[in-house]
Amino acid sequence: MLLRLPTSVSEARECLAEGAVPVGGATLVWATWQRDGFPELAMSLRDVPEANAVGRRTVGGAVVLRRMDDRVPDVLRLAAGTVGTGAVRRTATVGGNLVGSALRCLLPPALVLDARATVLEPEGVRETDLAEVVAKRPVLLSLSWREPIACAYRKLDAVAGGPPPLVVTSAVHDDDRLRVAVRDGYETLSADTAYTNGPEQTLATLRATAFAQLPAEAWHVVHTQVTNLLRSRPTP
Repeated sequence: MLLRLPTSVSEARECLAEGAVPVGGATLVWATWQRDGFPELAMSLRDVPEANAVGRRTVGGAVVLRRMDDRVPDVLRLAAGTVGTGAVRRTATVGGNLVGSALRCLLPPALVLDARATVLEPEGVRETDLAEVVAKRPVLLSLSWREPIACAYRKLDAVAGGPPPLVVTSAVHDDDRLRVAVRDGYETLSADTAYTNGPEQTLATLRATAFAQLPAEAWHVVHTQVTNLLRSRPTP
């Protein structure tokens, strides 16, 4: 396998046009490559500046999870810190987690941040939503979002050999919207609503959305988190 290391977006585009396979998510597909054969040409975005940015409003697709520190919103930092072991977080990337992973641990926080994705194609770069990222699995160059007023994250303990643990994330934004995302099993649900009418009315509105299908235990976690977040958020 020949590995290309482009240093610019234009070079990365050329690699894609030549049929290079992105190695984001390689920690997940390595066993498949060992079984079925390695691609002839692969590409890593680790030397492309746009794919390595870390800040309060953006993170690159090639950023490894251990670099997700207090430069990013807490909801994203905490989610990254719960992925696998320290060894995994030293190699797993943002793009690999969102595009290559079945669990997509970073998807709930990205949803509540109302994040947009910049994706790389042979024809160029373009912005899209997270739904397309999940459905079509493009090459993720970066994520960007508006910094929230406040946010929260909780991941329940997992049972060994059982289903994936419940994850609940939420964020309030300066457009008076509350966004909540829940990973229940392998499915992620999300909804948003105005939060200016107080916690109980806000929760009643949320319960009438896709969250109506949540089991009682999961809804209890949502209820507690949203109540605490709205009561503790900074006031103007």
